[in-house]
Amino acid sequence: MKCVFSTQRLTKFYIHMKKRLLLLLASVLIPILTFAQETAETAERGWDEIINDAVTPATEFIFNIVFYPWVYSDMANTGGSMPYVIILLLGAATIFTIYFKFINIMKFPMAINVVRGKYDDIDSHTPDPNEKLNVNVVDGDIIDTIKDEAEEGEVSHFQALTAALSGTVGLGNISGVAIAITVGGPGATFWMIVAGLMGMSSKFAECTLGVKYRDVGPDGTVYGGPMYYLSKGLRERGMAGLGKFLAVFFAVMCIGGSFGGGNMFQANQAAAQFNSMIGATGGSAGVVFGLVMAVFVAIVILGGIKRIASVTEKVVPFMVGIYLLAALVVIVMSIGQLPAAFGMIFDGAFTGAGVTGGFIGVLIQGFRRAAFSNEAGVGSAAIAHSAVKTKYAASEGIVALLEPFIDTVVVCTITALVIIITGFHTGAEGLGGVDLTSAAFASVIPWFPYVLTIAVVLFAFSTMISWSYYGLQSWLYLFGRSKVNEYVYKVLFCLFVVVGAAASLGAVTDFSDSMIFAMAIPNLIGVFLLLPKVKEELNRYMDAVNKG
Repeated sequence: MKCVFSTQRLTKFYIHMKKRLLLLLASVLIPILTFAQETAETAERGWDEIINDAVTPATEFIFNIVFYPWVYSDMANTGGSMPYVIILLLGAATIFTIYFKFINIMKFPMAINVVRGKYDDIDSHTPDPNEKLNVNVVDGDIIDTIKDEAEEGEVSHFQALTAALSGTVGLGNISGVAIAITVGGPGATFWMIVAGLMGMSSKFAECTLGVKYRDVGPDGTVYGGPMYYLSKGLRERGMAGLGKFLAVFFAVMCIGGSFGGGNMFQANQAAAQFNSMIGATGGSAGVVFGLVMAVFVAIVILGGIKRIASVTEKVVPFMVGIYLLAALVVIVMSIGQLPAAFGMIFDGAFTGAGVTGGFIGVLIQGFRRAAFSNEAGVGSAAIAHSAVKTKYAASEGIVALLEPFIDTVVVCTITALVIIITGFHTGAEGLGGVDLTSAAFASVIPWFPYVLTIAVVLFAFSTMISWSYYGLQSWLYLFGRSKVNEYVYKVLFCLFVVVGAAASLGAVTDFSDSMIFAMAIPNLIGVFLLLPKVKEELNRYMDAVNKG
């Protein structure tokens, strides 16, 4: 297939995209920074309100583009709309699940065994010298086999999983679920679970490609993710121009996603919970919290993926354990309400009674919040998984199956049950997001909001440090691998921690959703075109496992 994108046009587009990214950053940051001179206004309104006013117009504009709706009408003539990006995510997950013969279910036990190290000997054995390798080199990188590069990985299967989970198991599981239920009703929980199960197949495909097409630098540093498999993989298929276009598109959106959902949203909700607990209501309370959080984030992210992995492999199991234990206590103490809760979930999933948009509205809210939480199809997790030590790309793809299950099917469902059982699914005046979830826990365990505050801060912290790595990889892909570019990005990332902590939930949520969902568009196009490569890697790994 001859690519329709000429090299000259592609170069112009690349330069244009870099300029647009810098202009976007400037449009957000310059107004904020210039407010420092407006001392009278600052004293009167507070930094939090000023920052929020600065970022809200930009977020609304971006949101309206990404979530452009498909307007439909039903037999009841009520009508409604569904964003095209939701249709893309749902359709892709369905196709991948069928194409790989329900790998999300069939290979689930195997995924657990890979993480446990059952097949580590297969990854570390020396290949047969008589084995003929199908090697193809493009731009100096071996793309048809990763055997020569496998030993250059930086982290273990477990570390890669926890690093990726720290980017997904975050405040989307606490705050996002509350948002989904208050808007879409208890029925949104059902569609969150469905989205999580279907998303397992999407995660497998994209993370397999992430390892297969990764780059390894002279110092052993791994560079991977959709940017690389879009450009390399599609070049291999004779679509170099399209691949480069999609790679640049993804990289720009990923940087935005790292500043938004991976940063601002986490900082915003952590600040809301913390300041609520200590009674900090001043006009600059969010900024103060953001500055402190930014310092701790900076300490970790300066160490790269190895330090991130070493932190997340300890923090993620701990914080998930604390949260789930408390949630189970609430559920057990209200066990009599559990059957009714499940009844509301199933009834609401298909009736949408009392919910704007009816059945479709409930489905949209469920899929939207699930996709935001587990990021299946978005491509972000492939960046973390690319750093794994393995010679079989599909081995890490199978490990990645566990992410949407843990994140959405387990953690999100538990959160939803707590909210529904305690009666907070109908909403509470003046409460939203993490505040609503906290109130639900407090209604049964009065002292638990203090523990939840710790969990929330840890959730936010782990998510931010993982997303800093995702954004950095995209930043270096666009602007070049250098220490200067690395530190520029990390400084900007820490600055957005402060911005997110000060802005309103609505503005932050819109911006976060827009950036993360926009990442899915180029990623899923590329993954769909590269499905035969994913199947090849799966067959190759299964052959190795069967031979023992």
